[in-house]
Amino acid sequence: MSSSPSSTAPQPLQGNTLWLAALVLAAANFVAVLDTTIANVSVPNIAGGLAISSSQGTYVITSYAVAEAITVPLTGWLAARLGTVRLFIGSMVLFGLFSLLCGMAGSLETLVLFRVLQGLAGGPLMPMSQTLLLRIFPKEKTGAAIGLWSMTTLIAPIMGPILGGVLCDQVSWPWIFWINVPITMLCGYAGWQLLKSQESLREKIRVDAVGLGLLVVWVAALQIMLDEGKNLDWFNSVEIIALAVTAAVGFAAFLIWEMTERNPVVNLRVFRHRGYWASVLTISLAFGSFFGATVLTPQWLQSYMGYTATEAGHATAMSGILAVLVAPLVAQLSTRVDPRPLVFMGVMWLGGVTLYRSFSTTDMGFWQVALPLLFQGVGMPFFFVPLTGLAMASVEPQEMAAAAGLMSFMRTLSGAFATSLVTTAWDDKASYNHADLVGNLDSTGSTLRTLRDSGLSIDAATAQLGQMLQSQSIMLATNQIFWLTGLSFVVAACAIWLAPRPTRVADTSQAH
Repeated sequence: MSSSPSSTAPQPLQGNTLWLAALVLAAANFVAVLDTTIANVSVPNIAGGLAISSSQGTYVITSYAVAEAITVPLTGWLAARLGTVRLFIGSMVLFGLFSLLCGMAGSLETLVLFRVLQGLAGGPLMPMSQTLLLRIFPKEKTGAAIGLWSMTTLIAPIMGPILGGVLCDQVSWPWIFWINVPITMLCGYAGWQLLKSQESLREKIRVDAVGLGLLVVWVAALQIMLDEGKNLDWFNSVEIIALAVTAAVGFAAFLIWEMTERNPVVNLRVFRHRGYWASVLTISLAFGSFFGATVLTPQWLQSYMGYTATEAGHATAMSGILAVLVAPLVAQLSTRVDPRPLVFMGVMWLGGVTLYRSFSTTDMGFWQVALPLLFQGVGMPFFFVPLTGLAMASVEPQEMAAAAGLMSFMRTLSGAFATSLVTTAWDDKASYNHADLVGNLDSTGSTLRTLRDSGLSIDAATAQLGQMLQSQSIMLATNQIFWLTGLSFVVAACAIWLAPRPTRVADTSQAH
């Protein structure tokens, strides 16, 4: 074992130095979480700038999410090998560098490559910022540390769509990445100056290289298959079949290896606890449903409802406002009562709102779109906060770090998979609806005659009919996706009852 430069216990930070360090850590967590949502409203702009389809534009979201998810299980090993402060500062600087390169990308391939690298660098930022906050704050101020970290985690997803929309409309899409650069570089320098005395001991522990390799192979193969399936006509393509076989064989090999490895990169043994696997199943279904609908909404608003990126950002961000206000109440409730009813009510609320949204129409105004999203925010803390507590209360204390990392991995991965599935299904259903409606379009010719009588040429009238047809096809497809997403929420809500009643309250400080 080799230690950090100082072998004595680090001196606690005091006064202004403590709060400056806390602000640096909070800012790092903020930019990491911000980048999970800032690109959502920017997909149409990125697609237009790079001359690609909107479905290809979602690769910008899924590539980041998958890369970030893969890094999370490695965070503990990296912190032990490099030291928590070195890992945190290094991750922040690399995150800023790859953000710069994302904005400079001139093609989809280079942008996806740099987003993958950005996700790999950003993965450790959330858990490390939380770990260091708890380390530098004295025990009596731990609540303030967790409160500060949680607030940035809740506010960043609200700011992401708004900031992304404003930057796309007022400047250009590369700025959604370039905005990270000054923040990360300033925080990197200040963080090293403030936190280097808090460096942890370093250990020479080996990494489960085989498990990591198998994890990357099956996750990457499955994600590429989901992203490219529609473009390559699914299983009529040799490439898709090869990806499916690779994902299936890789996943099976990964399970076998991780269950027999002494120090696995992902500790699958925590799934022996019924409360834990039921919680992970619930959060994967619920978060996948939520994230898929969240990605779809701004694309629909911008591409077919005439919204600017800023307007779409304001509408999408509504879901976070009440979530921030309700979260403290839920945090208190979840330590006093059985969390399962709270989770059930929260997820059912999300499902009910989403099912209500499946009756949308093309002539809706801004507030008809935004108000359901505003009230949807009430349900978010009710499923996320108590669900994390239930999962951590279901495992042994020494398993909490591994369980928290695995839960974060599954949550992030479900969001990436859901994004691919939703955008693919949206396009497919729109095509089906278009074919179904075209046979019923103006069968008597009365609409075309009315348009001709209004002064339009035959070409202009036909084009307007085609535009109406496409608009209604998309609206029907959007409602169908919201309906399926709402049903997925209902299934997720019922899944929580597979968990037994918890017998203790967990310390969720290791969850992220």
